[in-house]
Amino acid sequence: MLGTGLAAPASAARNGPGPQARIPAGVTAGVAVFDRGTGAFTERINADLRFRSASVMKLLIVLDLLWDRGPDALPDTDRTRLTAMLRSSDDSAASHYWSTRGGGAIVNRMVSRLALTGTAPPPSTHPGYWGYTATTAADTVRIYRHVLDAAPAAVRDFVMGNLRQATRCASDGYDQYSGIASAFERPWAIKQGWSGFASGGCTADTPAAKASAASAASGSAGELDLVSEALHSTGTVGGDDRAIVAVLTLHPDGTPYGTAYSRLTELVGSLDVPGARRPAGTWVGTWGSGVRVRTGPTTGSSVVTTLPAGVDVLVGCQKRGQTVSVPPYTNDWWAYLPQYGGYMTNIYADTPDNRIPGVPDCP
Repeated sequence: MLGTGLAAPASAARNGPGPQARIPAGVTAGVAVFDRGTGAFTERINADLRFRSASVMKLLIVLDLLWDRGPDALPDTDRTRLTAMLRSSDDSAASHYWSTRGGGAIVNRMVSRLALTGTAPPPSTHPGYWGYTATTAADTVRIYRHVLDAAPAAVRDFVMGNLRQATRCASDGYDQYSGIASAFERPWAIKQGWSGFASGGCTADTPAAKASAASAASGSAGELDLVSEALHSTGTVGGDDRAIVAVLTLHPDGTPYGTAYSRLTELVGSLDVPGARRPAGTWVGTWGSGVRVRTGPTTGSSVVTTLPAGVDVLVGCQKRGQTVSVPPYTNDWWAYLPQYGGYMTNIYADTPDNRIPGVPDCP
């Protein structure tokens, strides 16, 4: 079965984000875009507003470990952990270093070393929660500028090389290609962060995802919001890492992951990002959960991944394939999703007709 949701499609396809920065309704955002070519910011929106870092904290963990040594000096076990932590956002690796290297002391060391102004250890009520480290979009840019312009070449190449190979599916089952990876064509390098969601797309409800949601709903501490769902997209875009992009967002408590994913991607795609190339196609909403993307337009084709429930997808073209029925709907049209390299039955396209308006037929 391609999906389990039975809500009826409701709205038509929409065009992609425009050239003017916009923050979707209900979203709290901190934005900073730095052009390394000119040495100036092209976007600064609430750049000093504090957010809980979620997995963006992993950048500080790896830099702390490599501060006085190169990656080649590490045991193979450490290199393996760090690779998984950077590419697939492995939480167990981050927790290992948090517990063995002093917890909040990691944050304090890196604040001093990098002259960070809005970053701080987790609140005293949650000392073991490395994802509750406070940070800002401006500080995130400072971290990347250190990696790119000040860190030893071996450290820079190790960190950025792994971020360029970030996997679509994170180790906890979350699709981590929201924001930068969906809004722009490669080359890019990303370190994403998420907190408070119950299911993340690449797999359905996973134990790791549920545990993350439970911990995020445990309360707030002062100015740092620990309740609203957090979704962040950070990294570099363009040749030679032309632009550093840091977009930190909070969404109303209870927001589904697919909705937050789409809002973050819309926001990132609307920004002035030097060196960025936006992918061709038409953005279309989806409905249902567990919707599979397949290598061909048949239910017998192998599965590439599953979509976050209700996420917007970029459709390049459409073609007729196997007829699929999800009562009361029947459809033999399939949408090709270039960013996934596969097809989705048009039944789950949030459009009124079997064919998606304005999308050409595939050759």
